[in-house]
Amino acid sequence: MSGRRIDRERIADAVLAAVVGALGMTVAAFDADTTAVDHALIAAASASLAFHRPAPRAVLALATVLGTAYVVHAHPGPLSALPVLGAVHTAARVGHRGLAAAGGAVFLAGYVATGPGTQEVAERAGLLAGWFLCAVVTGLADRNWQAYLRQTEQRALEAERTREEAALRRAGEERLRIARELHDSLTHSISIVKLQAGVAVHLARKRGEEVPPALLAIQEAGGEAMRELRSALQVLRADEPTGTPALLVERARTAGLAVGLTVTGDERTLPHAVDRAAYRIVQEALTNAARHAGPAKVTVRIDYGTWHEGELTIGVDDDGTADPAHPPAPGTGLTGMRERVTALGGTLLAAPRAHGGFSVRARLPLGDGMSGAAPVPLGETG
Repeated sequence: MSGRRIDRERIADAVLAAVVGALGMTVAAFDADTTAVDHALIAAASASLAFHRPAPRAVLALATVLGTAYVVHAHPGPLSALPVLGAVHTAARVGHRGLAAAGGAVFLAGYVATGPGTQEVAERAGLLAGWFLCAVVTGLADRNWQAYLRQTEQRALEAERTREEAALRRAGEERLRIARELHDSLTHSISIVKLQAGVAVHLARKRGEEVPPALLAIQEAGGEAMRELRSALQVLRADEPTGTPALLVERARTAGLAVGLTVTGDERTLPHAVDRAAYRIVQEALTNAARHAGPAKVTVRIDYGTWHEGELTIGVDDDGTADPAHPPAPGTGLTGMRERVTALGGTLLAAPRAHGGFSVRARLPLGDGMSGAAPVPLGETG
C-alpha cells in the first residue's frame, strides 16, 4: 500500500470521527441535562473511530463502553448510538461478526435498562436494534465486496500473465516450425547445389581444364548461403535465457524481495538443456514468490552433485502464506516448469511446506548426451 493511500485513509477516518462527534455533540447540546462528563464521553467514543483500521476490536470495545456509560448517565435519544454503530460496522467489515453483534447487544441492554419502561423506549430500542443489524450486515457485505474485488484483480493479473506466456510459447513454436521448414527445404537444396558445383570444379581441375568463373562463383555463393542459413536457424531456434540464476537473485533483491543464494558442490559447465531449464525454474519460482508469498524470505539453493551424484539439484523455498491444507492450483508457470524437468528425465516437487510457505525442488540429471553449447556455471554472476 502506497504512502499516499495511507494518508488518504487516515484523513477519511479522522473526518468520520469528527462528523460523528459533531452530530453527537449537537444533539446533546439541546438536552438541558447534558453535563461535561457526557460531552467527554461522546467526544472520546467518537474520536476512537479514527483508529478503526489498525485496531477494530479495541475501537469496538472502547466505543461500546463509553457509549453505554453515556446512555446510562444521560438517558439520551437514539442518535447517541452513532459512535457504537460506526464501531460495529467497521468490526463486522473486517470479519469480527460475533464481537460486533455483542457490542451492539451490550449497548442496547444499557439503553433499555436505564430508560423508563414506556412504549416509546421500547420502540426506540427496536429502532436501534434494526440499526445495529444493518451495521453488521453492511459491514459483512462490504467485506465480501472487497474480497471479490481483490479476487477479480488477482484473476485479471493471472490471466494477463497467462496470455503473455501463451503468446511467447506460440511464438517459440512458430520459430521452431519455420526453422524446421527452412532446414528441410533450403538446406537440402543449397547443399546439393554446393556439392554439384564442388564436383564440377574438382573434375575440371583434374582434367587440367580452366575452371569457369561462374562455377567458382556458384561454389562460393553456395558456401556463403549455407553459413548464413545456419546463422538464421540458430537465431530461430534460440530460446536460451540471458543470464544466470545468480543474476536472477540480484534482480529479485533489487525489486525488494528478500532472497539469498547458496551454491554447493563443484561448479561446472552444464549441458545446454540443463542450464536453460535450471534458469527457467529459478526464474519461475522467484516470480511466484514475489507474486504470492507476500513479505517473505526466499532461499535459492543450487547443488552440483553433492546431494545426488550425477544430478543438479535446485531448491527454492519461501516462508510465505502458502497453506498445506489449501494447495494452489497449478498454473501455466508450474506446468511449464514440470514439463521442462520431465523432458530431461528429472523430477520436480512444487507444493506448500508443512510449516508454511512454498517449496520447489528440482533434480536434473547431468547426462553427457545433453551437452551442447557451453553455458556459464549457474552460480556465476557476470
